[in-house]
Amino acid sequence: MALSPSQRLLRSLYQVIVNNVLVAIAVSLTIAVILVAAQFGFSEHIFHLHALRPIYLLLAALLPAAAFTFYLVNRSHDVYLVDYACFKQNFNCRVPLATFKEYIMQFMPFLDDRSIHFLTRMIDRSGLGEETSLPPSLHYIPPSFGFSQGHAEAELILFSTIDDLFSKTCINPSSIDVLVVNYSLFAPTPTYSDMIINRYKLRSDIRSVHLSGMGCSAGLISVGLAKNLLQITPHASYALVVSTESMSHINYRGKKREMHLPTVLFRMGGAAALLSNSRNKARFRLKHLLRMITSTSESAHRCVMLDEDGEGNLGMSLSKDLIAVSGEALRTSIISIAPLILPPSEKLRFLLSCISRKVLNSKVPLYVPNFCVAIEHFCVHPGGPAVIDSVQDSLRLSDSHAEPSRMTLHRFGNTSSSSLWYELAYIEAKGRMHKCDRVLMIAFGSGYKCNIAVWECIQPPHSADGSWAKCIHRYPVKAYSNKITTRRHVG
Repeated sequence: MALSPSQRLLRSLYQVIVNNVLVAIAVSLTIAVILVAAQFGFSEHIFHLHALRPIYLLLAALLPAAAFTFYLVNRSHDVYLVDYACFKQNFNCRVPLATFKEYIMQFMPFLDDRSIHFLTRMIDRSGLGEETSLPPSLHYIPPSFGFSQGHAEAELILFSTIDDLFSKTCINPSSIDVLVVNYSLFAPTPTYSDMIINRYKLRSDIRSVHLSGMGCSAGLISVGLAKNLLQITPHASYALVVSTESMSHINYRGKKREMHLPTVLFRMGGAAALLSNSRNKARFRLKHLLRMITSTSESAHRCVMLDEDGEGNLGMSLSKDLIAVSGEALRTSIISIAPLILPPSEKLRFLLSCISRKVLNSKVPLYVPNFCVAIEHFCVHPGGPAVIDSVQDSLRLSDSHAEPSRMTLHRFGNTSSSSLWYELAYIEAKGRMHKCDRVLMIAFGSGYKCNIAVWECIQPPHSADGSWAKCIHRYPVKAYSNKITTRRHVG
């Protein structure tokens, strides 16, 4: 139900009173204790208050209250995920692999035979299935690229996904207090956050942000930004986080191999999530959120970059150092997040391993903690089979733990910043999510960034997400897994 301006004012006043009533009580109790102690003579034996000036008595009364106020102001409030929705691609946008290969040969005449052979080989090793989707404008003959096509693609994804989320949560758009949109490669004016405000008639005092250039990790960055904004908003506020990417406005027309890889891996998709600082109706609680940036390294900084080739053709470049840079960023992030989530037994084993390595022999293998004892589900960014393999080996994950990532890559492709929500939807659609289960999300992005989020399930879903439910019903997961595993070993 939408709140009127007077109701929002009353809610803000209520929050101020709640935040300050404890401070008032603390001050009153402190002064009362001091006065009682002075009256009954306790000060002669304990505080010697009779010898102190009044200003010192006042400071003694105010210091505890000031410390308590500082704690209230700086304490972190829990943030919850009320629900989320993933974009459901139309069947007409489907691109089977054979069709995609024909698309490359027919509509990219600037490619030579060597480049075409490279791309078809990469398609076979990509881990993509037969039902990934491209925007409608790329199905035209010839394909159509440009600003208007990117704009139409964005409206299709954003508005249909947000409509689905509002339908699932029964939240009135005027109740949204924070709006964060991440759209890396396409940032028109007005921004998409403004377009969403205009479409859904959101409040004029809403805190809105549009993030661009953050790459595939922007989804968790948006969650972190929304979390910070919810810390300074009244209780029971809502934050809408929208993540997607555009494929319709950039058409690389060169021959540089690194710039053709995004064409192979990236597909159409998007997601919207509703966060709140109230537990009411929430399905997940955000336990930890860690951001790690390795831009100080030149190779990491240039690993993923929108740039021009030698002939002036604009395109997204993926460096050959991508896997090595991802592994290093992941190791740095895991070292930071491990103490927060691992049980004492795993911490002790790792400590003893470090001591043995230092004292006994430097060749003693370092113990790799078992994250599966602390985390039930893993959502690894589906940047490609090699990226998933690298994370699986680094964290010693089983095939079942890596299954959501491989299945998302197979069914939807790399949908950039929204991919992690498709993986979460897959886990829930399979009926694997239970109360108190923990989910570890790992996202990689340009910069180079590695962002990690840990969620705790409060309420499992009542029904499977529509974007996955029909797929799982029509196609058994074992058939997909066999194809993915075979392709991975051959590659």
